[in-house]
Amino acid sequence: AIGVRAAISHFVTMRSLVLALCVAIAAAFVPSRVAPRRVALQMGADRVPPPVRERIEGLLENKVMLFMKGNREQPNCGFSNTAVKVLQASGTQFETFDVLSDPEIRQAIKEYSDWPTIPQLYVNKEFIGGSDIVYEMYKNGELQEMLEVANAS
Repeated sequence: AIGVRAAISHFVTMRSLVLALCVAIAAAFVPSRVAPRRVALQMGADRVPPPVRERIEGLLENKVMLFMKGNREQPNCGFSNTAVKVLQASGTQFETFDVLSDPEIRQAIKEYSDWPTIPQLYVNKEFIGGSDIVYEMYKNGELQEMLEVANAS
């Protein structure tokens, strides 16, 4: 019985080591942070009907614009909440648009940016990304630099 226990223990130890090695190898090939996804907006914007595109572009006149589910006082999803918290922590002024209040904009903004999810952050009319990218940029200081430049212009 001791031999079986020792064999099982050895197997579990080896399996754990192999798993740890696989994770380490995979981590070597994954970037250390999520790179901002900057999009040439004209490509996706062409797919949005002109009246809706004009409404979106009007909203993008705000230097820092967050398309989200809910509003800054009451986000309706965790990702939107994260994006709001990051922007609030950065101390910048920003505007929001509740895509749940307008199904046309909700769909069109995804086509406009060629990005499938909400929230979406724009700075100086440039699509920055969703909450994961915004959070990573905040952690490494890139977001604060970008917002300072935007607010100075």
